[in-house]
Amino acid sequence: MGQNELPRIGVVTGDPNGIGAEVTIQAWASGTIKQHCRPVIIGSPEVVARAIEITGAKLRIRAVRDTTALSDEANVVDVLAGSPFAAADICFGEDREDAGAASGRWLDQADELARGGALEGSVMGPISSDALKMAGKLESLSTLRDKAYLVLRSGPLVIAHLTDHVPLREVSALITQPAVSGLIQRLAQAMRAWGVGRGRIGVAGFNPHAQGTEEDQAITPAVARAAADGLDIEGPIGPDSIFRHCIEGRHDAVIAMYHDQGHIALKTWGFSGNSVVFLGPAYVHTTVAHGTAYDLAGSGRADHSMLLHSILDAASLARGRGFFQHA
Repeated sequence: MGQNELPRIGVVTGDPNGIGAEVTIQAWASGTIKQHCRPVIIGSPEVVARAIEITGAKLRIRAVRDTTALSDEANVVDVLAGSPFAAADICFGEDREDAGAASGRWLDQADELARGGALEGSVMGPISSDALKMAGKLESLSTLRDKAYLVLRSGPLVIAHLTDHVPLREVSALITQPAVSGLIQRLAQAMRAWGVGRGRIGVAGFNPHAQGTEEDQAITPAVARAAADGLDIEGPIGPDSIFRHCIEGRHDAVIAMYHDQGHIALKTWGFSGNSVVFLGPAYVHTTVAHGTAYDLAGSGRADHSMLLHSILDAASLARGRGFFQHA
């Protein structure tokens, strides 16, 4: 496949006071990214240059105006510098308004480029919600998360979450037949577009052994309706066993009812190297399942595997080839 046939993937470095630029550069230096996509960094050339200095990567920066002519040289880092941030303003380990404003602008830029067709996908480096809030830029994150679901992936385990950051006592009221049916349909459509497995979906129950009011009134009817529509779906299945079934190959993806039900299973199975896909935007958008790691920022010691896998997953999903298969 020619270089120009590979998908263009924009990588937002995230909060400049965190580890985002460092792990981006370390992922770039691995030498695998440009084999699978045409990447471009959306951020500050000065922040990227500082990350190269910190990590000691043998890379050089090239500023570009757009995504029409990205370099295929392995050691060249293309940076689409639409919103600068000075290296002198970096304050590693701190939530600051100027950093939140910068990361918000970079997210907006990536979203605009992807919606306009200049990118086939985007990757969000670790951001600080507190810094975004300080800068009045939380809407930049909301644009991506609006009516979106989180899909977490670690190896064979793929989990879509019906609810995310919701107190557990409130989850029950959100488990309705329309809600479960809506997620099933959106996940099935995305899996077809992304080329994920054979489209086999397992649906977790909410209660022990998948026996309770939520199952009877919402989950079981939603699964039955989806099966009647021709989907390859099973459920509700006991939440203590369904994730193991997915790891063993029985399902291509599992729907979890709430945040910890899915996150605990995935992070126990394999924390390092996992990735997150937003099910909602009109384009492929991935991110990492970790934060800014302020305690490591500026050290060059942060694990870059999640950012690398998020980039490779974005490239593979954008081509309709499923999640990237690592050796």
